[in-house]
Amino acid sequence: MAYRLHALYGAILVVLVSSTDALAGAADQPQAAGPAQPQTPAAAAPQESAPKTLDSVVVTGTKRETPLQKTPVAISALNAETLEKERVMTVQDLTKLVPSMQATRQGDHDVITMTLRGIGNDQAKTEYADPEVAIFVDGVYSPRAEAAAGLLLDVASAEVLRGPQGTLWGRNSTVGAVNFRTATPEIGSYFGNAQLSVGNYNAIGARAVVNLPISDTFAMRVAVAQEQHDGYVDYQDPVGQIPSSDAQRAAYAAAGGNPATFRPINPNQYVTGGDKYSAQNQAAARVSALWQPNDAFSWNLALEYFRDRGTPSMNLMQRPRAGQDFWSALIDTAPYIERDSYALRSRMDWDINDGLRLSYIAGFSRFDGRSTYDQDSGVLVPTCFACGPAQFQEDRTTDSEYKTTSHEFNLSSTGERTVDWIVGLYYAAEKNSIRFDIPIFNGTQDGTVAWQGSFIQPKETVDSYAAFGQATWNVNDNWRLTAGARYTDDKKRNVGGRGWGWAYDPNVPQVPISPGTYPSPQNGFNVSTVNDGEYGHSQVTWLARTDFDVGEKGLLYASVSTGYKSGGLQDGGATYKHEELTNYEVGGKFSFLEGRLTWNSAIYYMDFKNFQLSAPVTFPDGNRGLGFSNVKDSTKVWGYESELSALIGENDRVNLTVSGIPKKDLGSLLYAGSNDYQGLPACPPESGISNCTNVTGNELPHAPDFALTLIWEHEFRLGNGGTLTPRVTGHYETETWLSVFNLGNEDKQDAYARGDVSLRYEEPQRRWWAGLYVQNVTDEETRTAAGRFSPGPGQYLWVSQYLPPRTYGVNFGLQF
Repeated sequence: MAYRLHALYGAILVVLVSSTDALAGAADQPQAAGPAQPQTPAAAAPQESAPKTLDSVVVTGTKRETPLQKTPVAISALNAETLEKERVMTVQDLTKLVPSMQATRQGDHDVITMTLRGIGNDQAKTEYADPEVAIFVDGVYSPRAEAAAGLLLDVASAEVLRGPQGTLWGRNSTVGAVNFRTATPEIGSYFGNAQLSVGNYNAIGARAVVNLPISDTFAMRVAVAQEQHDGYVDYQDPVGQIPSSDAQRAAYAAAGGNPATFRPINPNQYVTGGDKYSAQNQAAARVSALWQPNDAFSWNLALEYFRDRGTPSMNLMQRPRAGQDFWSALIDTAPYIERDSYALRSRMDWDINDGLRLSYIAGFSRFDGRSTYDQDSGVLVPTCFACGPAQFQEDRTTDSEYKTTSHEFNLSSTGERTVDWIVGLYYAAEKNSIRFDIPIFNGTQDGTVAWQGSFIQPKETVDSYAAFGQATWNVNDNWRLTAGARYTDDKKRNVGGRGWGWAYDPNVPQVPISPGTYPSPQNGFNVSTVNDGEYGHSQVTWLARTDFDVGEKGLLYASVSTGYKSGGLQDGGATYKHEELTNYEVGGKFSFLEGRLTWNSAIYYMDFKNFQLSAPVTFPDGNRGLGFSNVKDSTKVWGYESELSALIGENDRVNLTVSGIPKKDLGSLLYAGSNDYQGLPACPPESGISNCTNVTGNELPHAPDFALTLIWEHEFRLGNGGTLTPRVTGHYETETWLSVFNLGNEDKQDAYARGDVSLRYEEPQRRWWAGLYVQNVTDEETRTAAGRFSPGPGQYLWVSQYLPPRTYGVNFGLQF
């Protein structure tokens, strides 16, 4: 607790210490520009004579700054004000604001997996899995979604590009990309802001930003944040659930146990205190600098640190045991996360002449992590200390380290030209290592080994080389043709990787493997898989598009584009194939009522080949690992998206997002398996796994037939010149499957609606504001993932990951 308070005080102190002079002289200082900053005090009062219009939005989806309404790409652009008002704290929080986007946290590795337009793989839940939706921060690729733009710290905007972005954005942007644009320093301006929030579950949040004008050519910006709340999942008391000693003794005897070795279940092995599951305790800091010695050259540099000491998100029983609360679990493994992420990002832009710009974008990052997770989820209460079907299973990232570097040089045209073009070279590399342990014991951790293993990968390398180019021919003032292509060469290599499995040697004590134990035959383990191997593949992705103006306020476009994600190596050293996606799309963007209403829409059809599905599986010899399968035939998806923003009168604003995915056919896959779904049928030997099922013809998960988000806010102008603004956000979507298995009602989220409300007061000079918020007003229990346990043949107990319960609080902000 002391650390949390110190971090909170430190975050606020950065601003308060430096703001004394600023508050005294603010009337003489220009205020910050950009979407996150208020007007200057002198200009704070609204100009009644000037009719309001929607803000002009500038995006970078085509690797150059263009107005959103003139960019022929399906982009959702969210500015800092929207992110703040909707309390978007993580990548997962974006989903309600972006059409066709879904995301979930996965428990044992506590990773965030994303889906766009029905395509994603939320079973690829290891920390080193490649996504179909790529994340970029200031144009730099970030392989780890849980570290990207830590806490969305001081983000100026978030751009979600839907559809393949393989030509300009490259790595793993198979069905889309998310680019977070952090706020850059401003030369010549001193300003800042601070925010504080408190809420239920002992939530405390603090953020602060200060912009420092060092000289006429140099400025710096410092941003810090701390967000924390207690876990949502309470600990169940084992007393009253554990059978009596006589019942335990009878169960032990019935299971064939020797009465002389009987021992009662130790209730002290269950966790009843300390940090709960689904807690947050995260901090971030960034120092950025801008050097602009002249009009032709600029250099942006940012150093960022992200620290996570929260806890993983726990699987909950869909139908709790009698007498137990929904948000609770019987826990025998305490939650733990210790993660640190460091990132250095650099961008240099040099205008060589009036029509030519050279840019160099580089990034370096390191992500370290350790965690423990109760994979058995407390679903089955043991009948004796060594009796199944109850099991103790602790999934543990004992240690992991991921190092990433990337470099991009691009040369582009500037100004008005008949042909706008960009060409570039790109290189990215990863060097990763991980040790992941899984002890599984019958009954309790005092029981007998059901299986246990250790996956040790000391060196996994990735090297990706690319060259790209794209050109737009401005045929006339109203019609444009665009073509682009990218050549990518990917290489992956695993060195020294071993999977160790339990050898069932009766002479070795049966105790759970500890982090300090290196597996070997002497302590009961044999090598189960040799994971050394190499993978390589080259691919060309391309884009063809036409777009033309419809009057002065309209744009229509049609495009065909392709996306690509490399294959790789799985446990045992075997390879799996790369993915290819072809996307056909038509769309339109229109402005009406003199800029008071915008309406952007798209219809798409996707043909996806070799869709990669991965999951933890059991091999025929009883050992476990991560298995990959490529879907045969084609995965076919079509859908639609529409975004509308409107100013109604002088004081009301409405945003409406609608999307739907009526067709989402997975394709053909005879042998799909996952240890998260116990009780699947036995598999034939040629499948390579012990249990599986035929998922051919099933529907993709996370792809609702229809989804809608409606946001409304009204500004009340008070007599003192201040404003009071209520804001309501509602989200509705039809039922969706939660896995490719399509296993009935428990494996889906029913149609649901969630709502958020907030109220915000701003004082007349816009120096400070105060507000309150309630999220998930109706306390909806919304599933984002599922799995099941099998206590016996044909019997299943289901668990799910859930979006947070109802949260509420108050917040306060200060501008200077």
